[in-house]
Amino acid sequence: MLGRFRRTPDFTISSDQSPGETLLAGFSTFGLAGLTAADFVVDQLELEEIGHLTVDGLPAVTPFENGRPRHHTRLFSRPDLDVTVLVGELFVPAAAGGPFADAVLEWTEQRGVDEIAVLSGVPIPHSHADHETYFVATDDYRERRLSDVDIPPMGRGFFDGTNAALVERGVDSSLGVCVYVTPVHAQVPDVDAAVRLVEAAEAVYGLGLDADPLEAFAGEVRQHYAELAERLEAREEEMPEDRMYM
Repeated sequence: MLGRFRRTPDFTISSDQSPGETLLAGFSTFGLAGLTAADFVVDQLELEEIGHLTVDGLPAVTPFENGRPRHHTRLFSRPDLDVTVLVGELFVPAAAGGPFADAVLEWTEQRGVDEIAVLSGVPIPHSHADHETYFVATDDYRERRLSDVDIPPMGRGFFDGTNAALVERGVDSSLGVCVYVTPVHAQVPDVDAAVRLVEAAEAVYGLGLDADPLEAFAGEVRQHYAELAERLEAREEEMPEDRMYM
């Protein structure tokens, strides 16, 4: 419930550059697979930061590396690319997902973004045979992006928080929205899951990504992600049990 916060969190995006037609996002959620994948995309494509998000009224983190602090939620792109990547290291509780999504959606609407794709891990019991990436997408996104791609739909379940708010907007508007989901394990980061998400993004968008170096990339940032995961786990313990996927 939002009542657990002092007030409804206020999210603000600051950017003076135009994004691409697609926003590709990875958030600080289960297994950090989506976040790892998005961070890797930024690194491999050598994207430049074009903006960031700040929040008032929600416990936040300020990451730093080599003594230099950075914003927890950042936007990356480059002039010759139609995709802008959102890397979100801030844990946003489900109850604050609506305001967070509203800030993102207001910014994308103002900047002419046509679609949003989220890379996400889901904490479900699974076997090795289930190591696959699935999609949950609005009809217009499916027709535009998925008709010729070998990615199966997620069978059944429901979203809450940020993903729910984003998908709901897509259902009720011309904004195409897709959440790519893959099962994750407890270890952080779940590199195998992140690889699957990177491969899905490459299959759909043809960005020229090579997922092979992801293991080394994750190793370089493993300590950072491990510390972030500890904070995430502590926050999750305060929240209700999560939803089910089938």
